[in-house]
Amino acid sequence: MSLAMARRFESDTFDQSDSRLEFFDDHPAVADVRAEVLEGLGRAHKTLPPKLFYDARGSQLFDAITELPEYYPTRTEITILREHGDAMADLLGRGQVLIELGSGSSLKIQTLLAALQPRLYMPVDISREHLLASARALCERFPALAVHAVCADYSAPFRLPLGPDEGPLAAFFPGSSIGNFEPEEALALLRRVAERLGPGGRLLIGVDLRKSSERLEAAYNDAQGVTAAFNLNLLHRLNRELGANFVLDDFSHHAFFNAEHSRIEMHLVSRRDQEVRVAGERFRFRAGETIHTENSCKYGIEDFHALAARAGFVPERVWTDAEDLFSVHALRLD
Repeated sequence: MSLAMARRFESDTFDQSDSRLEFFDDHPAVADVRAEVLEGLGRAHKTLPPKLFYDARGSQLFDAITELPEYYPTRTEITILREHGDAMADLLGRGQVLIELGSGSSLKIQTLLAALQPRLYMPVDISREHLLASARALCERFPALAVHAVCADYSAPFRLPLGPDEGPLAAFFPGSSIGNFEPEEALALLRRVAERLGPGGRLLIGVDLRKSSERLEAAYNDAQGVTAAFNLNLLHRLNRELGANFVLDDFSHHAFFNAEHSRIEMHLVSRRDQEVRVAGERFRFRAGETIHTENSCKYGIEDFHALAARAGFVPERVWTDAEDLFSVHALRLD
């Protein structure tokens, strides 16, 4: 779908008289999702793409995860943004276009918007309902802010409703979402972002740092079971949208630190031998066989700077918390 076919979102969700809010729908087609799911489940080591976590229920569960005592990344990143927001704004530039990849915690973006005061804020997210709710809330919080919300899959090539003379552009990629991509995939994404931002563009990006496996595994195996529910909700979505017949009680959540690849891996483990139907296709599972649903790669600061440099970015500054749990990087394009 061409983003030239922009439309206002006609729903009771928004006050349609507010001309500051525009909605652009480039959400992946159901056929594309179906093909990706069938390809992943047909592999020798079954996989599902983590972007499928974020239907309306999945987005709600992830918001709950960010408030868990074990889950340090969100509150740590917010603390860094609050402490250094003005310095970040000095580097990114005030009063310009700000693109956010993955419309996440409203506290994060509110802190940055207050410091940057952009003339246009453009959140990009695959979860339509979550994106629209967040956009409305920000319009209410910042009466002078223009918001162009883009429903798209930023993990693949995507377009933005921007003219050729909108620069310089700044982008915010929070939450260490870059860690969900394997290094070569992350490199490809950063190169696409660099191409979209163009010369003089700036990127502010959150990156989770290496730490003890005990701390990491606790963050992805919370005592309340919210992360387990988030992981299993993916199967519920496939049942609803692709006519699958997963029995959620026949699968369990498993997350562990893979030291060789410096990443947390999340899996869904089959509790028994079984056969499952998805979109008219049948897939066999052995007891103990898993579906690999997500990676969360952890970086050293120098390693991430080397990755960013391969994508054409020049690291300018990095901020961390007192415990060196998390980092926020300011990168520029010459």
